[in-house]
Amino acid sequence: MTDKEATVYIVDVGKSMGAKQPGRDVSNLDWAMVYIWDKMTTIVALERKTTFQAVLALRSDHSYNELMQDGSYENIYVLQELKALQRQDLKELQRQLVPSKSNQGDAIDAVVVAIDMITKHCKKLKYKRRIMLVTDGRGHMDPDQIPDIAEKLKDEDIELIVLGIDFDDPEYHFKEEDKPEHKEKNETLLKQLADGSKGIFGTLAQAIEELGQPRVKSTRPIASFKGTLTIGSPSNQYGNSLVIAVERYPKVMVRKPPSASTVRALQQTQSSATLQGDDAMDMDQANGATAILSERNYYVDDETQPGGRRDVDYEDLIRGYEYGRSVVPLSESEQNITRLETEPCLDVLGFVSSKDFPRQMLMTTSHIVVGAKGDAEATMALSSLVHALSELEDYAVARFVAKKDKAPFVVLLAPLIQPDYECLVELELPFAEDVRTYRFAPLDKILTVGGKEITEHARLPNDNLKQAMSDYVDRMDLTTFGDDEEGNPTEYGKIEDIYSPLLHRLDQVIRWRATNDAQEIPPPYPILLKYANPPEDLIAAATPQLSALKSAAKVEKVPPQAKSRRTKPTTNPISGLDIAALLEPASQIDPSNSIPSFERMVNPPPTTDPDAPGPDPERISKASKSLTQVIEKRIKESFGSLAYERALEEMGHLRRRLDELEEPRLWNDWLESLKKKIAADGLGEDRFEFWRRVRESRLGLLFVPPRRPAGVSGAEVEAAREKWLLETRNFWSLK
Repeated sequence: MTDKEATVYIVDVGKSMGAKQPGRDVSNLDWAMVYIWDKMTTIVALERKTTFQAVLALRSDHSYNELMQDGSYENIYVLQELKALQRQDLKELQRQLVPSKSNQGDAIDAVVVAIDMITKHCKKLKYKRRIMLVTDGRGHMDPDQIPDIAEKLKDEDIELIVLGIDFDDPEYHFKEEDKPEHKEKNETLLKQLADGSKGIFGTLAQAIEELGQPRVKSTRPIASFKGTLTIGSPSNQYGNSLVIAVERYPKVMVRKPPSASTVRALQQTQSSATLQGDDAMDMDQANGATAILSERNYYVDDETQPGGRRDVDYEDLIRGYEYGRSVVPLSESEQNITRLETEPCLDVLGFVSSKDFPRQMLMTTSHIVVGAKGDAEATMALSSLVHALSELEDYAVARFVAKKDKAPFVVLLAPLIQPDYECLVELELPFAEDVRTYRFAPLDKILTVGGKEITEHARLPNDNLKQAMSDYVDRMDLTTFGDDEEGNPTEYGKIEDIYSPLLHRLDQVIRWRATNDAQEIPPPYPILLKYANPPEDLIAAATPQLSALKSAAKVEKVPPQAKSRRTKPTTNPISGLDIAALLEPASQIDPSNSIPSFERMVNPPPTTDPDAPGPDPERISKASKSLTQVIEKRIKESFGSLAYERALEEMGHLRRRLDELEEPRLWNDWLESLKKKIAADGLGEDRFEFWRRVRESRLGLLFVPPRRPAGVSGAEVEAAREKWLLETRNFWSLK
């Protein structure tokens, strides 16, 4: 369970916050809101009901808070009470957080109002309490109550964070020139308040710069297994077994990027009043989109029911497994027989040497196994096992079952000894079915047909090439290319410094778009692109070694092959006669060239007469019949499913052309005939697989519009289309 949090943001919206400082093209308020929006949208994206946020406007034109009376706590406006914010709330805050026309308002009083809000909301419950104040320090501040307020912050366990616009920060090496005297005094007062309450005081520039550093999600450790680690069998008669109470926690897990859902964009004229029930609650008015509700229905073909189908409840379904071209159903009771009856356990099967173990098998997530909390004897026993494995340089292989009746896994237990803790690292091992073994020709030797090894060959590296490659690899070494805080050589690109570009870039874009609908998306954080390419300094330093490697390997740049731009001219007979018009069209379709042959039979002879008629129905019927005979013969003579793809291609072309030529009845009549032949095994036994592929390829019946000399109304056309849809739905059954 995550900790409850309560955060109050105090945003200075005074008149001076609307000014632009040299070097920035945005106002002080807009610049400050870059940091505030980032923090707020990060929390909103988590969708936690236990994280509450509130916003106070300091130096506003109006006053609204529970402490204002007798002229005190003026120009402090509570824009948002403590609650779990949604995106709609952020949009409303965007509209309200604009520079005011007033310079009145005390930042110290705003902190008191924030303390009152947190104490009333959190009471004495366990919360992470935080107040974040962002100001330019140009308003009036009363220093009389600072010690008492700092003490109150410590008593209520509230963390105060003060971020000032252009505040001096020696650690960040920033100092504002020509600073007004009253601002310098206010900086001192705010720093005194932050230091007195053990809070944080800094300049806003540093805080915004640190936004480019991705935040790693911290999680509370939750045990995924509490049981015993067993060496030997506890039930044996000799009593030579060891049982240790242990707990298992996640160590390295995959963090997946946020998933997207499909939504429907609402029209501007549509409002939430047109939606009913939960739909109105799900609509995001600020985004103009609503979630799509999906529903799944199950039915079986039943000619005795209206519509030719009968609905089936999900509870009446059972699982079926493909077995060749048929389906093998297994009821719930039968599936229970296939499951292994297991008990939670972590039983050591044996030990292997760490030197002989193939490390490429360890590609899964990892967990750590520690002694049970509060059990000193178990902790001591596990520590002895960890040290024994470490001294012998061995790993333990164990059988692991997380919960009762769960599938067992074989895991590897490796010792890990750190200054502050000791544990076993658990990694899942693959089964024989999981491993893919591929054999490739060796790269370091060439064998003749007779089995003789060739030592010198153009594809074998010589000593010069091996040395050149070794020098280049040594020069591109990253283990000492980086610098630590003291300037000493250290590893470049440590694991803890490399972040997932996909994860954090998507998170950055989502947070930006949540508060910026129209503005251009900002570029990725520099840290996400830092390790996308080798360091330029390292590449420059390794240039001599790379040149030597190219020379030793005889690497040459191959120029791109120039493409000929010549086009072969069309050859015409000397006589000028139209050969195609003189030749008789083919009377039968060539099976080896079926589609072009079909087109030659369908199309009339070429002519220059613009009024010449198109393909006549008799020619189309004859060509279609010839092509269907080729298709049926191909299906009948097919060895298994080898000829199915060719037949489906021909069927698709025939259906498309008959639809273009407005001859849908030819297709529908033949498809009915084909269905009957397949059902009666007229094209060979067990051709149901081909019929399934016809359905998947959407080669169903064509729509035949009604025709009458007097014309057809739109209602009649729609009625005919509904009838066609019903016939198509019931057409695919071979019964």
